[in-house]
Amino acid sequence: MSPPVLRLTLRVDTDEGRWLGPGKVRLLELIAVHGSIAAAGREMGMSYRRAWLLVEAMSKSLGQPVVTARPGGAGGGGAALTTVGDALVEGYRQLERDAQAATNVTLARLAALITQ
Repeated sequence: MSPPVLRLTLRVDTDEGRWLGPGKVRLLELIAVHGSIAAAGREMGMSYRRAWLLVEAMSKSLGQPVVTARPGGAGGGGAALTTVGDALVEGYRQLERDAQAATNVTLARLAALITQ
């Protein structure tokens, strides 16, 4: 039996608590894919309100919007990531890649312990 492949899950905290993690980043990625906060939330199993509150919290912490949104209605709504939103996603994903690369050897050693 070969050892499982381990990977890190990162969460970035501030002095006040949780700031950014895989869930918020995935929400932003899905907003970019779907062009909709509601659709992104649905795919993640959360309400529109919850998704909107997470977007608002990220925007507030950065002092600028991470998403631009047009209200729905007859013409339809929509949402897109701002330049800051794009940078937030890319920065987090780069942090993940850097951390994974820096810990591959140690993670492999830990994985080997699982099969023993």
